Amino acid sequence: MKILTIIGTRPEVIKMAPILTLLKTNKGFESYVCLTSQHKDLLTDPLKFFEIKADFDLEIMLPDQNLFNISVGILSKIELVIRQLKPDLILVQGDTTSAFIGALSGFYSKIRIGHVEAGLRTNYKESPYPEEINRQLISRIADIHFAPTLRSKQNLLDENIAENTIFVTGNTIIDALNFAMDKIYSSEYQRNTSINFDLPEKLKINLSDATKKIIVVTAHRRENFLNTITNLCKALRELSKRQDVIIVFLVHPNPNINDLINKELENHEHILLIKPMDYLPFVYLMKSCYFIMTDSGGLQEEAAALGKPVLVFRTVTERQESIIAGSSKLIGLDPKSIIDSANELLDNEDIYKSMAQIRLHYGDGNAAKKIVKIISQL
Repeated sequence: MKILTIIGTRPEVIKMAPILTLLKTNKGFESYVCLTSQHKDLLTDPLKFFEIKADFDLEIMLPDQNLFNISVGILSKIELVIRQLKPDLILVQGDTTSAFIGALSGFYSKIRIGHVEAGLRTNYKESPYPEEINRQLISRIADIHFAPTLRSKQNLLDENIAENTIFVTGNTIIDALNFAMDKIYSSEYQRNTSINFDLPEKLKINLSDATKKIIVVTAHRRENFLNTITNLCKALRELSKRQDVIIVFLVHPNPNINDLINKELENHEHILLIKPMDYLPFVYLMKSCYFIMTDSGGLQEEAAALGKPVLVFRTVTERQESIIAGSSKLIGLDPKSIIDSANELLDNEDIYKSMAQIRLHYGDGNAAKKIVKIISQL
């Protein structure tokens, strides 16, 4: 079976890596990878770490690109790849624009589509934007739906997706996370050097300070631009006045976010603004931190498996499993809510311990094996 996997963003690389590794070593498949590269600089590290070789690269990245540029860029270039390769199945992952346009291209070419991480829903079309609509549209196009949880499967059934096309597999992010953790704690890494050597120097110093609680912060959602990011920065400035915290803010390279965050937070004591980290040291940072504040969906999954509480500055989330289990909490983007929620975790040990438990509601680390087995049977 000839399989084409279409990847556009860093999370897609990480989440598809366990599947691609198995496809590469299985003699029953010819596996090909096509990068769209709208986030080209962020793909280099995970591709190298997971030893993924791209067979095609659309190279659509433009300065200050928007959703129109990305959609048109992929759609205009992917046709040649599909015509040349003639795959039996196209795999897309998640809810990115590259995944949606990749699925649409397969539909136009009358090729079956497999959707990894299918069925996540907030049912608010502009939250997250454009991801909620992307994943709903992919579900109308896809032929095979790999749902990470029973809740995701039920979401698809509620939309009249045929049950015999839905398979509950767990999320491949847990497979990738386990692979990274094995690397971190392997004898080779322990013998040669600490994983710290890949961390920024300032971060090394603060991770070694037992008196400080590390708070990891990320923000990248399009709906959180401008005013809402300003609110977040206001809250972080207030939290940074505490003497027992270090706030590590991984600033997304998108200039709409990057410039504003640097203007609001640079040169503030107890706040470190750093570029997005390579995957392995970032996993180490997550494992070492006290808790995480984010608008990311994937981090809610990884943090649950690591036993790290997550404060989600959104009003809705498609990862309801984490909210129900108590490993994540929706706090919105009101500065007071952010400050109060963070202080509660920092000051109330009982509440912290109730959230800081390892929970495997996103899978046991065998999602890729299940997906590849299902594909081979189909």
